[in-house]
Amino acid sequence: MLELRLVQGSLLKKVMESIKDLVNDANFDCSSTGFSLQAMDSSHVALVSLLLRSEGFEHYRCDRSLSMGMNLGNMAKMLRCAGNDDIVTIKADDGGDCVTFMFESPNQDKISDFEMKLMDIDSEHLGIPEAEYDSIVRMPSSEFARICKDLSTIGDTVVISVTKEGVKFSTKGDIGTANIVLRQNTSVDKPEDATLIEMETPVSLTFALRYMNSFAKATPLASQVTVSLSSELPVVVEYKIAEMGYLRFYLAPKIEEDEEMGGQQAEPQPKTKKQPEKKPTSEPETNGEPPKRRVMNVDLDEEEEELKPQIVTEPKSAGDYVEVIGSKAGTGIVKPKQEINGDEDVKPNIEKETNGEAETMDVE
Repeated sequence: MLELRLVQGSLLKKVMESIKDLVNDANFDCSSTGFSLQAMDSSHVALVSLLLRSEGFEHYRCDRSLSMGMNLGNMAKMLRCAGNDDIVTIKADDGGDCVTFMFESPNQDKISDFEMKLMDIDSEHLGIPEAEYDSIVRMPSSEFARICKDLSTIGDTVVISVTKEGVKFSTKGDIGTANIVLRQNTSVDKPEDATLIEMETPVSLTFALRYMNSFAKATPLASQVTVSLSSELPVVVEYKIAEMGYLRFYLAPKIEEDEEMGGQQAEPQPKTKKQPEKKPTSEPETNGEPPKRRVMNVDLDEEEEELKPQIVTEPKSAGDYVEVIGSKAGTGIVKPKQEINGDEDVKPNIEKETNGEAETMDVE
């Protein structure tokens, strides 16, 4: 059983109006700690993360963790039926296929309830690790929305640069360029009008203004916006929600074409093929074995049917090697290390290739 009662019903209306154009369908995750949402936009470029803690509700009951898939456009339509001062109550049964919205006027003279069917939405909950950012800018949310709107009339992208001098918003388009610089300003009468800049390392990143203007729709939620920048992380645009939670937008920076070309490494040169080493003409090492006896080249007669190379041996000691060199292909090689015993005739076997079949010839 899920039952949430929110006194500031207009807060939920503002949240839906902020994200309905960016996210079509999403799952609302309800647990004992709070009411949350995490979803990507239709183009899978921006990420939306919403958290409303249980302490911020007048009444909060969630018997077990529950995920409710809703169409945000339809949910926004139902919430428009509630007055700005109405109390909003959300009810859902475990395993049910619908959710109920109840709107109560402050003096309890009018109560309305609307029922909306739930959807089965396959979504993957992404873990967003906590990270330290190089630069953090806190500024009035209305000023941020005004800057994004003004720059979108000039160009399609905005370059946000944070230095010691301040934060600079710049763009360029077909009609010209525009630059807006905000310096740190804390000496103001209202804290919500202050501009605070925390910089560890200067940062300059480029973002699509179309998404920045979508994020700025959350301006009615908070008087201040926090923009966290780091060279290796997506930008985080965060709006605090009445001390009970937050609405965060994540957007990856754009990479300009010239940066891509400049950042590419030169193509590696093809390696030259190593030439095989030529074998030395000197006799190879025998590793302690008796040396081979080299034999003179045999003059072969092409007209002869049988090739009988002369074999020269020196039967001085057993284990001498016999080798035939200089013969043509197909004439065969005498097998090495033929033992010679006394004056016995040596009849080594000569292997001859005959169309793939081995033929053995006796040499007298």
